[in-house]
Amino acid sequence: MLAPGAVAVLTALALAGCSSGSSSSATGSPSGSGSARPASSAPSQSADGNQLQDDYQRVIADVLPSVVQITTGDSLGSGIVYDDKGDIVTNAHVVGTATTFTVTLANSTKTLDATLVGSYPETDLAVIKLSNPPGGLKPAAFGDSSKVELGQITLAMGSPLGLSSSVTQGIVSATGRTVSEPRGGGAPGATIGNMVQTSAAINPGNSGGALVNLDSQVIGINTLAATEPEANGAAAPGIGFAIPASTITNITDQLIKQGKVTNSGRAALGITARTSFNQQFQSVGAVIVAVTAGGPAASAGMRVGDVITKIGDTTVDSLNALTTALASLTPGNKVTVAYTRDGGGQTADVTLGTLETP
Repeated sequence: MLAPGAVAVLTALALAGCSSGSSSSATGSPSGSGSARPASSAPSQSADGNQLQDDYQRVIADVLPSVVQITTGDSLGSGIVYDDKGDIVTNAHVVGTATTFTVTLANSTKTLDATLVGSYPETDLAVIKLSNPPGGLKPAAFGDSSKVELGQITLAMGSPLGLSSSVTQGIVSATGRTVSEPRGGGAPGATIGNMVQTSAAINPGNSGGALVNLDSQVIGINTLAATEPEANGAAAPGIGFAIPASTITNITDQLIKQGKVTNSGRAALGITARTSFNQQFQSVGAVIVAVTAGGPAASAGMRVGDVITKIGDTTVDSLNALTTALASLTPGNKVTVAYTRDGGGQTADVTLGTLETP
């Protein structure tokens, strides 16, 4: 949708699908300044440049027809055609609480009606479906998240600021990022693990669009852009985040088949917790208020009243810190949990379970 909010994860973040986004510009020095280059170097450089340009244009021709614009009331975002039956995957914060939408395909100005299939705010993903899918829909191809590497060239496709079928380019700046979103105004406030960080420009309206590699594969859904807290939330150029393809396909397949998610793929301790405070009202951990019988924590001997202070090497000083730590872990892995009980420190080796969903 179009309405950026702020969030703290190393720096503040803004959802890339909101309405009052600011634009920015960059300048560079002319490449032709200074002394002339030898004539013999021009042909190979031109050939290299033309090859990369050809690659960009091929990928754009392959994937852009799969990227759509989604309108909800007076706000908009982007989406990706998932199959030829009219299912479109996007961000949960793009659909918000709406159940009906209008969709504009990349190769058309005609709007199409769509309805909600299902939404899973915990990973900020949702699926909508065209009421009358036209012939010739082109589903996107999704890549292997395990093969996404630092330095790979990426193209971000979507409708930033309402400019449909826009494309920006960059590289994969990092993988495995755990990012927390803002909450409110339709934003779910999800904490999402294993996100892809990219330098490709991601602006308001890009949410739900495609982050693509040069093999014409979607490697992520554009979701967040960094902002600078010290600059009143102004955009921090070159820092954007995308939900990885493995998460997209896992959640989308379940929403299409079942209308809900029963296997989140997210690690869990099998507890309910809240932030614990000391006598000086400082947050010091996450206190367990309920334990699932037979769950990971219970099986490791943990119980109600225990205050979790560390998971692996990560310090836990609040419920949010616990949620963020778990988002970066994988179900089935064993992790050492440090906690206090009756004032004394203890540890437990816990085999992580899967976060259950309603």
